Amino acid sequence: MASSFKKNIGQIIWSISSYIVTNLVTICWFLFFRFCNKTTILGKENIPLKPNTLLLSNHQTMIDSFPVGLFAFFPYTLIRPSLIPWNPAAEENFFGSPLVAWLFSNMKCIPIRPGRKDSGALFKMARALKCGPMTIFPEGTRSRNGVIGKGRGGAGMLILETQPAIIPVCISGMDSVLPIGAVVPRIGKKVYISYGKPMDLSMYYERGKSKEVAVALVAHIMDEIRSLNEEIEDLKKNHQQEQNKADPSLADH
Repeated sequence: MASSFKKNIGQIIWSISSYIVTNLVTICWFLFFRFCNKTTILGKENIPLKPNTLLLSNHQTMIDSFPVGLFAFFPYTLIRPSLIPWNPAAEENFFGSPLVAWLFSNMKCIPIRPGRKDSGALFKMARALKCGPMTIFPEGTRSRNGVIGKGRGGAGMLILETQPAIIPVCISGMDSVLPIGAVVPRIGKKVYISYGKPMDLSMYYERGKSKEVAVALVAHIMDEIRSLNEEIEDLKKNHQQEQNKADPSLADH
């Protein structure tokens, strides 16, 4: 009885601290991306505001999960904390000390061990998805040259297990905000985030839960992310042409 009571109290305390920490961080990042950098959001209306929603994005920097999850669900998270997305995070980077581990645990991060073949983490992610949305990066690592790489099968296994609402996401410009090797994010940059329409992956669910199916499923999603990236690149060109018309001197730079 006593242990059950302590467990319930612990869950209540964690819920309160998680709400405060995550929303405080969210507001700070919102101000940063909205006012210190110019952020263009596309397709936000495609995102269902419900649990078991999975945002799958390309990966450019260590802080990508903040803008991807932030602009998807803020400001709804202020009154519906269950919409604060879960985020798998590299254990060696985000759980290296008790204080840092406490901070990122309260920000709903799930530690992933080095090597990423972590069946325990996969179970935790599947369980977390039942309670709220989640952001993951199928590539598993940041792109070093801006090219969107291949997705890993682990993301596919999670999808086969949970069959969530799948939202492909493409983020562009973050490599200018936090270049590889930089510690402090830069200001005055342009960031684009495009949320695609929910994907129908039922044809994969009918084929069972094998590694081959998981890899094929993720490849399909990565193709959709690349399509979103092409749309962003077209939008960038249009914006540049409009700027050149407004100020012809910019065309020479």
